[in-house]
Amino acid sequence: MLTAKTIAKEIGGFIDPSVSDVQIDHAAKLEDGGVASLGFFSNPKYEQSLYATQCSAVIVPKGFVPQQPVQCVLIEHPNPYFAFCTVLTNHFNPNQHRSGIESVNIHPTAKLGSDIHVAATAYIEEGAVIGNHCIVYPGVYIGRNVVIGDHSLLFPNVVIYADCVIGQHCIIQAGSVIGGDGFGFAPVNGKYMKIPQIGNVILEDWVEIGSNCSIDRATMGSTVIKTGTKLDNLVQIAHNVEVGEHTVLAAQTGIAGSTKVGAYSQFGGQVGVAGHLTIAPHTSVGGQGGITGNINEPHQKLTGTPATDVRTYLKSVAGTRKIPELQKAIEDIKEEIARIKAGE
Repeated sequence: MLTAKTIAKEIGGFIDPSVSDVQIDHAAKLEDGGVASLGFFSNPKYEQSLYATQCSAVIVPKGFVPQQPVQCVLIEHPNPYFAFCTVLTNHFNPNQHRSGIESVNIHPTAKLGSDIHVAATAYIEEGAVIGNHCIVYPGVYIGRNVVIGDHSLLFPNVVIYADCVIGQHCIIQAGSVIGGDGFGFAPVNGKYMKIPQIGNVILEDWVEIGSNCSIDRATMGSTVIKTGTKLDNLVQIAHNVEVGEHTVLAAQTGIAGSTKVGAYSQFGGQVGVAGHLTIAPHTSVGGQGGITGNINEPHQKLTGTPATDVRTYLKSVAGTRKIPELQKAIEDIKEEIARIKAGE
């Protein structure tokens, strides 16, 4: 039985030993909580929700002192959101505890780890290696010689082309394609001849790919998404791109071929990056930003197209808004000059 005190012990949290224990059987937002639910509180602007919640237990910041009476058991933790996510992962994750081989479309040379789940209609080609505790949903295609590390999760209709490597603890959401051909064509006599794309894609450990993303295989060598990086839905990564560790790319971002993105970078939605560039680590780019040249200095915050420093961009926008006023002032000056000349 899961209780508030067992949760506190599991996450390294603190409960006042004088309070009575409560049972927990689901998780909820503070405003939606009810009996036997667990919530979390970390943002001060939601403090009133804490006092009104019907949750049986709530994870709160370490040292938090309520200013009004609370009806729930408080579990103190230095990072409530992280602690709450840990509980969700350990106890309320709907994708856990699946096992069993349902598919008949598995090549006899494929190697399957222990305690894995391969759903019906999944297709696994020759030489593929699936690690321990993996979950493969219906409609997934795993190509020749693909290697998938332990504890990875492939949602429905994911496609992984031949020779690609997926690390441990990776999550690939539905409909994403890993290792499709890079966009490589050579102009010949006014036409375009396809350049064979003979490389692969490597996703290192703890990478998450959103739904309907495309990560193209390298022309030669590897397209690499490094450890801990997270891609939102509808992201396009072109051939031979390298995305550094613990980088986050929001929806509809596109990165052109052979560009290298430094570690711990953050790209907002619809960011576009030209090809063959180098982006320094810790680069932040606002939504719809366009990177057209190398970013050599780390820790920059950029926006706009071409992407520039946020403060410079905002000053430019402020100046642009004054253009109608400036145009009117110019017309007034022209009229005044005309009157002066007419008086002469």
